[in-house]
Amino acid sequence: MKLKHILLVTTLAAAVAAVPAFSRGPEQASTVSVQAASYGSWGFDIAGMDRSVKPGDDWFRFVNGSWAAKTMIPADRSSYGAFAVLRDLSEARLRSLISGYSADDTAHPDRRKAALLYGGFMDEAAIEKADAQPLLERLRPIQAAGSKADIARLMGSTMGGFGASFFGPGVSDDAKQPDVYALYLRQSGLGLGDRELYLDARYRPQLERYQQYAAQLLGMAGWPDAEAAAAKLVAMETRIAQAHWTRAQSRDRDKTYNPVSLAELKAQAPGFAWDPFWQAAGLDKADRVIVAQNSAVPKIAQVFADTDLETLKAWEAFRTADDMAPLLSKRFADAQFDFRSRFLNGQPQQRERWKRGVAFTERAIGEGIGRDYVALYFPPESKAKMDVLVANLRVALAGRIRNLAWMSPATKEQALAKLQGFNVKVGYPSKWRDYSALEVRPGDVVGNAERAGKFEWDYRRNRLGGPVDKAEWGMTPQTVNAYYNSVKNEIVFPAAILQPPFFDPKADDAINYGGIGGVIGHEISHGFDDQGRKSDGNGVLRDWWTAEDAAKFEAQAVRLGAQYEAYTFEGLPGVHINGRASMGENIGDLGGVLIALDAYHASLGGKQARVIDGFTGDQRFFLGWGQVWRTLFRTEALRQQLVSDPHSPGQVRAVNPLRNVDAWYAAWKIDPDQKQYLAPSERVRIW
Repeated sequence: MKLKHILLVTTLAAAVAAVPAFSRGPEQASTVSVQAASYGSWGFDIAGMDRSVKPGDDWFRFVNGSWAAKTMIPADRSSYGAFAVLRDLSEARLRSLISGYSADDTAHPDRRKAALLYGGFMDEAAIEKADAQPLLERLRPIQAAGSKADIARLMGSTMGGFGASFFGPGVSDDAKQPDVYALYLRQSGLGLGDRELYLDARYRPQLERYQQYAAQLLGMAGWPDAEAAAAKLVAMETRIAQAHWTRAQSRDRDKTYNPVSLAELKAQAPGFAWDPFWQAAGLDKADRVIVAQNSAVPKIAQVFADTDLETLKAWEAFRTADDMAPLLSKRFADAQFDFRSRFLNGQPQQRERWKRGVAFTERAIGEGIGRDYVALYFPPESKAKMDVLVANLRVALAGRIRNLAWMSPATKEQALAKLQGFNVKVGYPSKWRDYSALEVRPGDVVGNAERAGKFEWDYRRNRLGGPVDKAEWGMTPQTVNAYYNSVKNEIVFPAAILQPPFFDPKADDAINYGGIGGVIGHEISHGFDDQGRKSDGNGVLRDWWTAEDAAKFEAQAVRLGAQYEAYTFEGLPGVHINGRASMGENIGDLGGVLIALDAYHASLGGKQARVIDGFTGDQRFFLGWGQVWRTLFRTEALRQQLVSDPHSPGQVRAVNPLRNVDAWYAAWKIDPDQKQYLAPSERVRIW
């Protein structure tokens, strides 16, 4: 899962009454500073509550209402909440580290490279002087392209450089042979994002503004007849969108595993110039490729075949300019910000340059900085306590599996074996990335970005066919996030998320179990969600469920999806959570709460939890869960969230899992008269 800061503005439909918006418009947010919440003496921000409402009428407001009423989204953000607070902290710490590095430090090559990367990005005078020149240099091969084979070759070269492609190749663990790296191919080609933004009439303003943005960048690059070219390339992308699978379809791991030889792919999708594409990407020696959206690929290839050369060239030029814009002079960076951040996400102000510089440097050499971050900011006691938490949650899930009434003994045996095989990574990698092959030059921000991209792509593609590195991390230690990898059957918790309000070694255990415990449980549950459950304990994609158990699971999953789809959002009529596309995350939240609560109860060792400030242990647990999902969203950003993100908005995540948990009702004495009440027969029972 990719945990996001998500929340705002929601009104709940059906059995749940309307709730007021928690949005803050740009004109307000730009003038108000944001103060991070205090988490109190035992890990919870009591001052952030709104105790004028009943917990079962509006759980989010009860837990976070006062905080939401007093908090403004910073002008350089489209959303703000618990995740963003930690991201700000991580960002500031990274700035302190990088600013202390020296470009002359030959004894520490990673620090030297980080200093050069950051220094080059921060040299605004040199970047302004160069203006469009770095872009124009990279547009010349596009302008010179004399055939569609040349365009396909350029698309292949973008894997390690600037630009875009109709198709997205990648090298990752083979889902059916998890010890070997395989070549994958996914649908791509949409600069605006999800297909719905092209095909749903509700998003016509976004599509029209996208076309204007394409014309603007092409014009700034001196492209001939920019407006006409932009209209043609957007029409072409709309055809690609028509071919794309939906987000829900693209989640189906059975349907997205389609291995073919490169020759077979060429025969199935003859409209695209595959040979020069693979050669330029450095993948022409591969013997097979696993195609994800296999019925979409031939249609997208046909779009390529049907489109005239000049439109393809204009498209590649625009996508290259869009890719490079943040690294170019202010007029280019501002043009991209105005569209992608201000218009699409409602963000009033560009982020300060140092913040963008930190992000740029971290993308290029993240683990090189992460090693120093961990040494300074991740105490050993955090890792030790996390190990205990994870162990308790594993025991809790094992107990739930054994006691499931709907699951057969045969499936239970396999599920327990999978749980036993879970690998857990906490804090930081056991071995660090080697950046010795990354070349960084003083004062060359665009070239450094290009070389960093090629370094990363070469690192990936050169592993094709080789053994999988089980020790590798998919996130840096300074990332405020966590994830489950189904092919490795592992859960990973970077150091930066292991801080308040998620985790505090000095906080009350109930808060830690409700916060980071729920996150741990969420990630473990991903191994048993609607897609993660398809891999076995060794990470092999195979059907290890009985048909009857799979049908029972699916029936409950559909009911859960319907609950989420019933929510409506103020200011966004007709826009709903996509229950199928968000299914895995929603199942993860429900399982996470249940597992963490069991683990908390077990941690008490049979003793009664003490009452603190009038709150019982179970009440504090649920408060901890609600606190981590405090988030505010600008309306535009919420729209983008609902259209393109698999996570439900945070206000929904704070409450909907709990509406299916009997202990929540008991802890807070929630009765049928309260608005978020669900009758026992309506509560979803999965784990």
